[in-house]
Amino acid sequence: MEGVFDPAQLRTFLAVAQTLSFTQAAHRLGVRQSTVSQHVRRLEEAAGRQLFSRDTHGVELTEDGEAMLGFARSILEANERAAGWFRGTRLRGRLRFGASEDFVVTRLPEILKGFRREHPEVDLELTVELSGTLHQQLEAGKLDLVLAKRSEERPQGQLVWRDRLVWIGAEGLRLDPGRPLPLIVFPPPGLTRARALDVLERHGRSWRIVCTSGSLNGLVAAARAGLGVMAHTDGLIPPGLVPVPERAGLPELGPVDFVLLYGERQRDTATRAAAERLAEAIMAGPVP
Repeated sequence: MEGVFDPAQLRTFLAVAQTLSFTQAAHRLGVRQSTVSQHVRRLEEAAGRQLFSRDTHGVELTEDGEAMLGFARSILEANERAAGWFRGTRLRGRLRFGASEDFVVTRLPEILKGFRREHPEVDLELTVELSGTLHQQLEAGKLDLVLAKRSEERPQGQLVWRDRLVWIGAEGLRLDPGRPLPLIVFPPPGLTRARALDVLERHGRSWRIVCTSGSLNGLVAAARAGLGVMAHTDGLIPPGLVPVPERAGLPELGPVDFVLLYGERQRDTATRAAAERLAEAIMAGPVP
């Protein structure tokens, strides 16, 4: 075992770990898939362990791969701190960052805490909103960087994480197939709301809205009370809620991408530099 890990290989490893796809990792990094495979193979050789298990069904992290996640983030963060020190430059200015409410109970608070610790002279302003609202604010020049669901109308963005939307509700919730589906939803322009209603309409499934709230906590409370079902990201299901069983016959909601988007009207180079540095911190490991 060499004991020395190449930062480029670690970044490739993290991209594969986030997407669980060599193809998606290559797309994100802007390199060939063969390069991704080569980086992972060399990192596994340096570690002396297999980091991914690969078969016809997909890619999964091994136990050693899970351990490497933490080490990779720490190594890359240390490299970035060292580079910043010897560059002799300190980030300054104001950064307006918008994040989808999906992430407030994930690793995002930890990432933002680390960013504030490393860059205390950046005035970070956080906006937590619906993904649709964040897209609108970004286009209006009110935000510099956004972490949100990918919009079908705005397919651009740097892929951070791919998952799927599922129907969730309280455990033991019973749905009457002969009655309209009771829905718990965000208000417009929520992207998850739009997807859920569109899918139900296309499958001819009648529905009625039993709860609307701009707060994820409000929706979760209603779902825990057994008022109905809500569409939600599979990897971010809140405690006390479970996926609706397949026997309920609800249509599949499809995949969902979480992306980073930069404001097109960056106010100055300092803002752009701060946005890029925060984006790097978010990309350094899976958000959930």
